Amino acid sequence: MHASLQMALAAFLLLVSVATGAFGSHALAGRLDLSLLAVWQTAVQYLSLHAVALLALASAHALLRPRLQKLAFGLLFSGTVLFSGSLFLLVLVQKSWLGMITPVGGVLMLAGWAAVMVAGLLEFYVHGKKP
Repeated sequence: MHASLQMALAAFLLLVSVATGAFGSHALAGRLDLSLLAVWQTAVQYLSLHAVALLALASAHALLRPRLQKLAFGLLFSGTVLFSGSLFLLVLVQKSWLGMITPVGGVLMLAGWAAVMVAGLLEFYVHGKKP
């Protein structure tokens, strides 16, 4: 996936994070139990943080090996969508089985961060030891 498309996808997730944050604060506040609002806020928080990280990862595409950068982006993007998306749906439709999807997203995010770590270490040990 081209870096410019990666940036567009990251920006889309940032747009969604602002919209869902506002929706939770204005439309859901007072209508939902506080524990469900906390779940919503967790989804917004992880979405926002990972969207910014995806934007940075897309911007750093030239610093990392293309296959590892694309793998990391794909894992982080899909993990973020599954993690936050399942929590948003859980709050909106209140079907507890949706909570079973959330850990899958979390594992994908962990794998994505591991791929970023490996990509960075690989570049450091191959090219980065020079002053």
